[in-house]
Amino acid sequence: MADMENPYEHPDIHNHHDEEYGKKARKKIWRVFWILAAITAAEFAVAFIVGRGTFRNVTFILMTLVKAFYIVAEFMHLRQEVKSLITTILVPLLFVVWLVLALLLEGGWYNGGWFGA
Repeated sequence: MADMENPYEHPDIHNHHDEEYGKKARKKIWRVFWILAAITAAEFAVAFIVGRGTFRNVTFILMTLVKAFYIVAEFMHLRQEVKSLITTILVPLLFVVWLVLALLLEGGWYNGGWFGA
């Protein structure tokens, strides 16, 4: 055990590789930050420019899904995972989304349907 170095005893515990990796990691985080900031700014622009309606709602939903993708992919490191894990997470999510849409659509038919009685 005499040849093992204790990193807490040396003032220079980081080598050049760690510094380069840190720069790349910070650059990646800032890139994701600016992408999320741009999408959020676009959401604010849509909120104040576009009137209420289906287009505005669909735009918000799509932008929110893009932001969720970036957050999950980058900060939760899902982009680096194997395909089977991604599939295991996404397939149940798709079924839940399908269930919500089916319940909303079927709920509209209750008591007179979508077009009134």
